[in-house]
Amino acid sequence: MVVAGLTGGIATGKSTVSAIFKTCGAVIVDADVIAREVVQKGRKAWSEIIDTFGSRILLPDGSINRPALGDIIFHDPVRQQILNHIVHPEVMAETNRRLVEINHDSPDAVVILDVPLLFESGMDKGLSEIIVVYIPEPLQLQRLMHRNALSKDQALARIRSQMPVEEKKHRATRIIDNSGSIDITRKATQTIYHLLIRKN
Repeated sequence: MVVAGLTGGIATGKSTVSAIFKTCGAVIVDADVIAREVVQKGRKAWSEIIDTFGSRILLPDGSINRPALGDIIFHDPVRQQILNHIVHPEVMAETNRRLVEINHDSPDAVVILDVPLLFESGMDKGLSEIIVVYIPEPLQLQRLMHRNALSKDQALARIRSQMPVEEKKHRATRIIDNSGSIDITRKATQTIYHLLIRKN
């Protein structure tokens, strides 16, 4: 089994690249999906988040209002770190459990570990391949404002809450530049997938 980390900045196109890897035949372990699961009502992380941030971030059904929580952490790095310390260990434990399961069932699999905060969470440790989906920050800002209907200040707050995409680029073993057409991105992704297959 080959495991490669996949990351990028917000609105750089990581989800698009992840979907292309999936069509190539890779097994995707999506940390965002896992993060949503571990904060479901009644789970350990859910309880800790309520204890820390209060019931005001709950929806009427008791689930966490993610936009409301996001508004708090995107403007407060200290509270963002507190949230990360609650959620990341749970995400890492479930990710590791799934990797063990995949290795047992499909030992020849190419696994893409899709993690937005790969470096920030420390989940890059031990990975021989780290793929970063890259676009320059001005384009990142433009795409985020358009995609989420945000003001420039709102979009910048979200971008600044993450490690700069330029720094992620320097830490990568493979870079997919998503500044151009979808066809260029698809070909670059397919090339990396075939390189990963050969490492198996």
